[in-house]
Amino acid sequence: MDILYHDRDLAVILKPVGMDSEAAVPAALMQALGGACFPVHRLDQNVGGLMVYARTKAAAAALSRAVTEGAMIKEYVALVHGTPEPSGDWSDLLLKDARQNKVFVVHRERKGVKLARLTFTRLTSSDPALVRIRLYTGRSHQIRVQFASRKHPLVGDHKYGARDDAATPMLYSCCLTFPWQGKTLRFEHLPDWALTAPEEQP
Repeated sequence: MDILYHDRDLAVILKPVGMDSEAAVPAALMQALGGACFPVHRLDQNVGGLMVYARTKAAAAALSRAVTEGAMIKEYVALVHGTPEPSGDWSDLLLKDARQNKVFVVHRERKGVKLARLTFTRLTSSDPALVRIRLYTGRSHQIRVQFASRKHPLVGDHKYGARDDAATPMLYSCCLTFPWQGKTLRFEHLPDWALTAPEEQP
């Protein structure tokens, strides 16, 4: 786990694939930095990338408020099967089956259904294609299920229909932007597989 930035109030880290964001990462941060550590958002265990953690209760409240109000901008890169349209703005109704730990797109409101929205830009015209995604809602497995429902499952995402040899979903939290004490903080980091992807053709 790499710590990119820390002060008395917060820490920004690169979460490795396979590390639990709600238990293992806070424990590692407390061991490395001392003091308390409070999660304010989460990443699936099999997804890596940028995360921010609060180191005080006041910071946790402020960061949680930024998440709730949509002031924390979370962006991702993903490799998806097929070639999606050059850009998109997708809204879906999602229902989570807790027994299967799987999420489904549904077509009517009912108990447990939540609205999910994302926008994306396709960065390459290859198959699989590299896309950059902005989340507007933070639903469980949101990116994975929204792309899979349109026949573009993430490479490595065998839970949602990918048939390839990748060990884990090719999804990465690449950019966090949020207000902090009168400033806007922005952190960006790309995985090697995104940096080496072929460029979009004109």
